[in-house]
Amino acid sequence: MNQGLYPLAAAMVNQINRVDVVSNNLANAKTIGFKEEGLAEGTFNHYLEKAKQEGKKSEYINELTNKIPKIDQSYVDAKQGGVINTGNELDFSLKDPQTFFAVLTQNGDVQYTRDGSFKNLDGFLVDSNGNNVLSADGEPIGVEEGFAQAIGVFKIDYENLQKHGDNNYKLKDQAQVDAQVQPMENNETFVMQGSLEGSNVNSVLAMVQLIEAQRGMELAQKGITGIDSINQKVIQKLGESR
Repeated sequence: MNQGLYPLAAAMVNQINRVDVVSNNLANAKTIGFKEEGLAEGTFNHYLEKAKQEGKKSEYINELTNKIPKIDQSYVDAKQGGVINTGNELDFSLKDPQTFFAVLTQNGDVQYTRDGSFKNLDGFLVDSNGNNVLSADGEPIGVEEGFAQAIGVFKIDYENLQKHGDNNYKLKDQAQVDAQVQPMENNETFVMQGSLEGSNVNSVLAMVQLIEAQRGMELAQKGITGIDSINQKVIQKLGESR
């Protein structure tokens, strides 16, 4: 009977994680350039196989535990969001879903974003947080005639990126910049001035996903409560028989 608790507890943990991810997606349904996140599940046997391939020590637990679904990884849905025409010369959107703008943070880190709602700060092009927008050569861009052609566009595979905050990304391995970040030579092919890319979150679908995740969590919780109730009755009857 207690073995039934393991898959139910795992299901609850998975659904709690899904609620968190889908809630964050919904909260960013109006965020410029935001990309929807998702979760993928795998069994413990899958982890054992991965550990074996990586030469790590792994141990089999039991048939039930090894087949319980667990969150395997998170992923980013790279599909293009809708383009919004603003007419603002400091707004930019990207045509290719695998390309990014680069910004230099106050800490000296280079981060990547698809949010092209830029500003003019003391004559330099910056993002909404005041970080300098970079050229293809990694230099800050002055807001002057022809500045739009200087904006750097970088092609990067999402598998090489990790989210930093809600709307920026960093390379997982900073030592692989040259191998994983490809500057585009002609940004006119990739950039549209006077427009912004909206979030690619479908609010209606995300709401359905949120309801499903909450219901799944509640069902698993009821299952655990039911098993606990049965255990209590069995223990009580055993005590009375003695």
